[in-house]
Amino acid sequence: MLERIYQFCSTRRRATILLTLAIESVTLFFRFGLGLKSTEHTASTVGRLTMGIRFHHGYAGLILLLLLFLHRFRQSRAADTIFVVGMSMFISDVIHHSLLYILTGSADFDLIYPDSQS
Repeated sequence: MLERIYQFCSTRRRATILLTLAIESVTLFFRFGLGLKSTEHTASTVGRLTMGIRFHHGYAGLILLLLLFLHRFRQSRAADTIFVVGMSMFISDVIHHSLLYILTGSADFDLIYPDSQS
């Protein structure tokens, strides 16, 4: 099984597709399988750490992609991994909020936690 995954991930594009699907599967499981909403279930923990700012996984992906503009990271042996993980996180977040909009009527793309809007 792992050999087949390794062969499929022989290119950055294929690895990005597979990781994007895996990340999105996890986020959809938490949202619909477990019924969790980040605005309700992480506001008291993550929300406090980020001072009320919602940190979507797409932001982390963008930060990783921006690192590749730095020569040090672009020339690194980890450049392909940074690209795959960053792009997968970004694309997964776009897909996730698009699916939420289609399925629930709300994209739930809040920039701050609702409780912190005082």
